Amino acid sequence: MTNQLPYLRGYPQQIIEQAQQLIKQDKLADYLLARYPSCHQVTSEKELYNYVQGIKNQFLKQSTPISKVAFDDKIHVINNALGTHTYVSRVQGKKLKAKREIRIARVFKKVPLAFLSMIVVHELAHSREKEHNKAFYKLCQYMEPDYFQLELDLRLYLTQLEEKGPIY
Repeated sequence: MTNQLPYLRGYPQQIIEQAQQLIKQDKLADYLLARYPSCHQVTSEKELYNYVQGIKNQFLKQSTPISKVAFDDKIHVINNALGTHTYVSRVQGKKLKAKREIRIARVFKKVPLAFLSMIVVHELAHSREKEHNKAFYKLCQYMEPDYFQLELDLRLYLTQLEEKGPIY
């Protein structure tokens, strides 16, 4: 039955079984709405850029500046991509210019602020740690102490979205 819950691959069987029970009882939406009653108000790309910059300035002041932040229709969350981070280096005259972009799947334009925060923290953490290793997740937890719970709840939300549709 884990094939029916692609967003929860890799989680312990106990968590998968709890999610299956919530789905079977048609209570997954209730669980999510009780924990996260409303969605964020970050609707434009300018607001998203400012939101990301705020988190970056609070926790990663010395990291490379971000050139662009955008909601992206082309990111498919089923392939485990909630957002992307890219680096582009160009030679301009005698200087090497590096630009960083963060793109977040458009499906997250209407989710709770906590979910958006988790995705932003994840993408920002890649500015210091390229791989998903212990140091990467430690940095994520530093910026968002509830990172792991938010990631699980976000994956439950994606399961709900696929099974029954949006709740926000």
